[in-house]
Amino acid sequence: MGAAHSNMTGAMDLSQQGQGAFGTYASSVLFRKGGQRGGEIPAHRGAYVVSLAQEAKESSLVIPSVAEDAAPAADGAGQETEAPAAQAQTDFASAVLSKETDFLELPQPVRYEELQKECLMSLRPETFEGMRFDFTKPLNQSFSLSHSLQMGSAEMPTANPQQIVKVPVSSYEFGANLIGAKGMMIGRMLTDGRMSGRVKYDVNDSVSFKVQAQLAEEKQYSQTMFDCDVKGLDWNAQLKVGNNQFVGVNYFQSVTNNLALGGEAFYLGSQRKSGVGFALRHQGEPGIATCQVATTGLLSATYHHKVSDKVYLASEMMWNWNAREATAAFGYDYILRQCRLRGRIDSSGVITAFLEERLNVGVNFVLSAELDHYRKDYRFGFGMTVGME
Repeated sequence: MGAAHSNMTGAMDLSQQGQGAFGTYASSVLFRKGGQRGGEIPAHRGAYVVSLAQEAKESSLVIPSVAEDAAPAADGAGQETEAPAAQAQTDFASAVLSKETDFLELPQPVRYEELQKECLMSLRPETFEGMRFDFTKPLNQSFSLSHSLQMGSAEMPTANPQQIVKVPVSSYEFGANLIGAKGMMIGRMLTDGRMSGRVKYDVNDSVSFKVQAQLAEEKQYSQTMFDCDVKGLDWNAQLKVGNNQFVGVNYFQSVTNNLALGGEAFYLGSQRKSGVGFALRHQGEPGIATCQVATTGLLSATYHHKVSDKVYLASEMMWNWNAREATAAFGYDYILRQCRLRGRIDSSGVITAFLEERLNVGVNFVLSAELDHYRKDYRFGFGMTVGME
């Protein structure tokens, strides 16, 4: 429950959220700054496949006639040659037919905003500083209450990036979760006055609606986002509308069994900025590769590799054309019998590790560490999560 609750809590904090709430990284940066298809083969495809099969059949009949003209006494040899040749041509026609049918049975791709979800588990461990205690109390199968207490320090912004100023902070968060068969409602309230909520409702298997909102004393931290998700057999699309006159749309389509292509467009009216992005995702047996590019000047590429059922590796490269900056990171994810260890190291020298140790059913002990040797910034934390897993 520790990782799940942290993910849920992070999804609520829309002011700090990136890819999960406001689309891909390209559109989220701007925002924070201000299907059924038939199973029959189409007529033109069917004619093409039938013609190939007919050609294969005709070509197989030429072999014995040529053999008879060349050597009339070798009838037995001609018959022996006919069988494997005809079988080969038949297999070829079947392969062509099967290949055409696969395009009508492509898999459902991931959502556009979840393009890099596997890599994010390794490359974005949920580090914290100080002490954290999370407790979740289920009242029934659908409703539960959560409590989160955190004590540590927060870094204050300074004019000199190399100067680090930290002040002690503490916070308490109360949450309520209602999860049903067709939707869910999640709410959070913090001691500093911030409130956040998320509502999701599935109209049917193809259409769902989602609303996320956060209210805070500072106007720039109050945000609202409305999503409409539509998915078909081998594609999905999303429409997003938010405050600050934000409008976004994205589409993702499977083109083969392993490859999916898509794009997004967004407009931020408060800043009069817009952008277009494109993405691809290739999912093979050992690994998953993704690539994103946007007119905002961002290029991102990731690769997630499955070493075994318990070991995963991930890498990431991001290039900002406008700032002329490039970063790279490598991450790992070890899932053992009693614990889970995640970590990463990036090109700026920051080393991160996050350990979740299972002490008992529903009880996890958490250790967090982040070392920035260049800035001489060291963050360590420990905590415990109690409740549902």
